[in-house]
Amino acid sequence: MGILNATPDSFSDGGRFHARDDALRQAEGMIASGVDLIDIGGESTKPGAIPVSLQEELDRVLPIIEALKDCGVALSIDTYKPETMRHALDLGVDCVNDIWALRQEGAEDIVANPSISRDCGVVLMHMQRDPLTMQFNPEYRNVIAEVNAFLKTRCDALLERGVSADRIAIDPGFGFGKSLEHNVMMLSNFEHFADLGFPVLAGISRKSMLGKITGREVGDRLVPSVLAAVMAAERGAAIVRVHDVAETVDAFALWTAVRQSQPGQ
Repeated sequence: MGILNATPDSFSDGGRFHARDDALRQAEGMIASGVDLIDIGGESTKPGAIPVSLQEELDRVLPIIEALKDCGVALSIDTYKPETMRHALDLGVDCVNDIWALRQEGAEDIVANPSISRDCGVVLMHMQRDPLTMQFNPEYRNVIAEVNAFLKTRCDALLERGVSADRIAIDPGFGFGKSLEHNVMMLSNFEHFADLGFPVLAGISRKSMLGKITGREVGDRLVPSVLAAVMAAERGAAIVRVHDVAETVDAFALWTAVRQSQPGQ
């Protein structure tokens, strides 16, 4: 999953792809590099980020979706706003990726209504509190168990609404209400998130945890980002959400070749 931020305040790319043409050039590069799914977002969710209005988000993402809807790869909308989901689905996006796990009023209704959702995919993410406060001393007794319990509850809620299990993926939410210790624990034990029986997404690319470990600024975290994606895949990640598509694709080509050469693979 390639990240396409149509925001002026993204923590990782500083809004370089805010303008429509710049965003489309970035998307074209992802496609040429072998991306499977492009995740389009119009609101920054970095720690302390200020929410944007519905209209501003729509103005940022809808022209990009319209331009990319026939690009040949799947599209995802990164939003928690039900109306943004509705408009994006009307334009043909294939997946809703929601940091709030469809807890905003009306969001479940969108994905549970087949005439609106067209049986789109759904990614449910764990977040403690909200983007404004999530990094104010996050606490867990057992981060793996608590994240899994939350995700199970949200998956069960969708299943009860008639959303089929094969539409659902989960995301433990690296950096969303987690300390460095919590994030490292989640990556080390990532395989336990697959215990719920749903595909698991790993979104670690350029995250602050990598900066704290390596001392690198956000623009210099390519190597740890690619390595973190491979480590997550080794532990069962079905989807990796990344900024650096070409480099990650190359890393997985090598990883796959080595795995396939092993006896019994």
